[in-house]
Amino acid sequence: MTSTQATVPLSGTGAAIGPSTPARRRRSQGVQILRNPIGICGAIIVLATIVAAVAAPLLAHYDPASQAARRLLPPSTDHFFGTDQLGRDTFSRIVYGARVSLEVGIVAVGIALIVGCVLGIVCGFYGGRLDDLLMRLVDVMSAFPSLVLAIVIAGLVGPSRNTAMVAIGVVYAPAFARVVRGAVLAVRAEPYIESARVVGAQDWRMIRYHVLPNILAPLIVLVSVYLSQAILSEAALSFLGLGTQPPEPSWGGMLSEARQYMQLSPWMAIFPGFMIMLAVMGFNFLGDGLRDVLDPRLRSI
Repeated sequence: MTSTQATVPLSGTGAAIGPSTPARRRRSQGVQILRNPIGICGAIIVLATIVAAVAAPLLAHYDPASQAARRLLPPSTDHFFGTDQLGRDTFSRIVYGARVSLEVGIVAVGIALIVGCVLGIVCGFYGGRLDDLLMRLVDVMSAFPSLVLAIVIAGLVGPSRNTAMVAIGVVYAPAFARVVRGAVLAVRAEPYIESARVVGAQDWRMIRYHVLPNILAPLIVLVSVYLSQAILSEAALSFLGLGTQPPEPSWGGMLSEARQYMQLSPWMAIFPGFMIMLAVMGFNFLGDGLRDVLDPRLRSI
């Protein structure tokens, strides 16, 4: 599953219409999650990645930035993934690199989520000229490949991990805005919203108690999907020298350093490349599982 918006549920009208979701439905969804092998597989991979990142000081026997041994050593019992061109322990750098990937992914998707939700709710709930103006801006941003736009932003602002977070968050915000706007439009058309207006309910109360509960399902799926894309984008930016800067370990940066040693020390590229693939696959599997549970109508997609 990729970041295509067609695979994300655009409406929660069948799942959360009304002020609250019945406990029975929540229990049923919990059982479905446990019975979904793809979702469980993804959850295990994601959990393992998080545990590795949190427990990095315990798992890594060497400082990821210091020279621990001779350069370009092959994998061994002392250095599980070998050493790099400077003699740094590759396993330690992989484990600490998980922290960087998760941090950038979570912060970037958080930025996209906040900006996209605000834009989507404002456009979908109020409509009018503001909706037209903001959606045209979203259309313009969506016309460019997200990675290309992130590269341009990072190149203009300057390479750093913080720049990568902001750049990735900005380019993913339009996807969140579109999905949230579609979900809000579906909720706004429901009779109980009109009834709430008639009795004089304030806009913020309708948004809080009626709109937000109904857009949670698509947002949960979208967050899980774009976390994988954010990790991949961070790796690409670091590979190009626009993201996390040396000597701080990052999977994309490690791949970039390994280019000159592919024939002599292929393990320098194999292990960080495998970790990028595994993390992206884990979040995608988790997103697929959540999609199947939260909106069964999309199982055939």
